[in-house]
Amino acid sequence: MEEAQFMDEAVRLSLQNMQTGEGGPFGAVVVKDGKIISRGNNQVLKTSDPTAHAEMVAIREACKVLGTFQLDGCELYTSCEPCPMCLGAIYWARPTKVYYANTRQDAADIGFDDAFIYQEINTSFEKRQIPMIHLPHTQAIQAFQHWAEKNDKTLY
Repeated sequence: MEEAQFMDEAVRLSLQNMQTGEGGPFGAVVVKDGKIISRGNNQVLKTSDPTAHAEMVAIREACKVLGTFQLDGCELYTSCEPCPMCLGAIYWARPTKVYYANTRQDAADIGFDDAFIYQEINTSFEKRQIPMIHLPHTQAIQAFQHWAEKNDKTLY
């Protein structure tokens, strides 16, 4: 298969999703060695989970298939430019490339506007719409200290 065919599948999933009512018109596939290893569609409405975006579903499934927490050597094809949450997950998963069809502006034009979140990321904690309050805790920092000292940890 080639790039256009992988994107065709991501878009097909987005169109199918509108019929099933599981969530918004978003689909994604993860590809490794020229083969689709996972598919994802937006399942926010189906699961009542605001994190069940197509990219998140596809990433989670691909990691299960591969038995790893990173997508080394994989490519992600998604029907829309990833939102801030999915973008963060993509960077944690570390695929080789991401291909997207629709832009964030295209999504905003139909009511999926992430501009507010992008704005909040660059806003200081004390000025954010949802208050972010630093509440230091002795045992929390101890957990970090133990991690720093741990000799058999797996870094990711």
